[in-house]
Amino acid sequence: MGFSDDIERIRAERDDFLRHHYASPLPDEHSASFSGLDYFPPDEAWVLTADFEPIAETKVDVPSSIGSAHAYTLLGWASIRVGGTRYRLAVLDDGDGDPFIPFADATNGHETYPGGRYVALSIHDDGTAWIDFNGARNPYCAYDEDFVCPLPPTSNRIDEPIRAGEKDYTAD
Repeated sequence: MGFSDDIERIRAERDDFLRHHYASPLPDEHSASFSGLDYFPPDEAWVLTADFEPIAETKVDVPSSIGSAHAYTLLGWASIRVGGTRYRLAVLDDGDGDPFIPFADATNGHETYPGGRYVALSIHDDGTAWIDFNGARNPYCAYDEDFVCPLPPTSNRIDEPIRAGEKDYTAD
């Protein structure tokens, strides 16, 4: 199996989760007609190795989709280069012990969800982290406004377009 096959398999699993799983964020009235998400084509160029700077876990307030702030655990900083610019992105704990980066980029509002997207990362003991933007996902509030979602902190705004992962969701 190749890179694109792996990405397509993961995306099919994501679509199946959204369509059928009891914990799907899709409102019931959208599930029956849901035919799958729109995605950018898989692109190995969006698999990045970051320099990871861990910190003593710290609670930080992160803005949410309803305007309030919620406490998240800041695990450290991931530094990546996109379009010739170096970005230092806050890495948060998703509440289940999994690191993620809520990020905004130049596609928000016209190609992707206006509030930004999330990408998981794997952190290695050698001071690096692996980030595959092909796995960038919409927050649950993109599917149902009843969900409260963390928005990207100011440090996680990327000026370049990240044309990888999920595109904006519109109900079928």
